[in-house]
Amino acid sequence: MTHNDIDTLVGDWLTLKEAAQPLGVSPNRIKQLIRENRMMGLVRGGELSVPAAFLDGEDLVKGLPGTLVLLSDAGFSHEEALRWLFTPDETLPGTPIQAMRENRGTEVRRRAQSMAF
Repeated sequence: MTHNDIDTLVGDWLTLKEAAQPLGVSPNRIKQLIRENRMMGLVRGGELSVPAAFLDGEDLVKGLPGTLVLLSDAGFSHEEALRWLFTPDETLPGTPIQAMRENRGTEVRRRAQSMAF
């Protein structure tokens, strides 16, 4: 999958500075969250950016950090995890990130956990 394909799935991206502002943290804290697998980002236009859908107002989407750890433990690269989170799944329905944003994260984490084994 190319960056363009991921961009099409993800939609809106935020720079580290843009993501840090609503969370009330520094851009370096966003980098730290990415290093800790509590958030994921990719380089876009020469700058590390994160999907806007990962933010829910002044916080990360509920359950996102744990889900990202599960995907990482399952051997998913950042690109593969992003593709999975943003690809529509008619059995949810919607995308996993949409389900998490709608407080349906338990089923998303259950699916992510099953892929780890």
